[in-house]
Amino acid sequence: MNQDLSIIALVTQASLVVQLVMAALLIVSVASWSVIFSKLFGLARVRKANDGFEADFWSGRNLNDLYQAAAKRQQGAAPMERIFQAGMREFLKLRERKVVDAGTLLDGARRAMRASYQREVDALESNLSFLASVGSVSPYVGLFGTVWGIMHAFVGLSNLQQVTLATVAPGIAEALVATAIGLFAAIPAVIAYNRFARQIDRAAIQLETFIEEFSNILQRNAGQH
Repeated sequence: MNQDLSIIALVTQASLVVQLVMAALLIVSVASWSVIFSKLFGLARVRKANDGFEADFWSGRNLNDLYQAAAKRQQGAAPMERIFQAGMREFLKLRERKVVDAGTLLDGARRAMRASYQREVDALESNLSFLASVGSVSPYVGLFGTVWGIMHAFVGLSNLQQVTLATVAPGIAEALVATAIGLFAAIPAVIAYNRFARQIDRAAIQLETFIEEFSNILQRNAGQH
């Protein structure tokens, strides 16, 4: 007895519940890959933009000139540049209000930069939880499809008087495809999540370091009128 055990045949011959599980996992896999590519290019742009602004910042340009230039290109600015803008904006506002206490000037600028930093990190971490969910849940969804498929196969075999490996294999193979698709969805999501998490951690450390270095510069300038 020859059985067609190709992947397409196994999918088309599976029970309705198993097919729905497979379809859901394939949709999740496509969405996961979409997030992976979007995050991959997005983090690369952020890293390049941060490095470019950091090089410009340490090139010796006047802070006021740098702030004016940053304000003109608000769209598409680097996260580090937006943090710089937030701190510099608050520092200049306090100066305009005749605040002369160096501690007050520095605290105001640091609070503004910290708030901007939190927004930037939240933006970098967007959709990261989706990849984590796909990586942790997909294998169990696939396993559910497999268990259901095996149960369905054995119920169908209960009416047969003679059961051989040839009669059992197709039903079990159909069910196992669900687990395979679940792993196909989960493995790339887990790998991408770990890689992106490390990249975001490095970007966050870079931003925190910049905040501290810029705060030192503002502290030196706080006493100047």
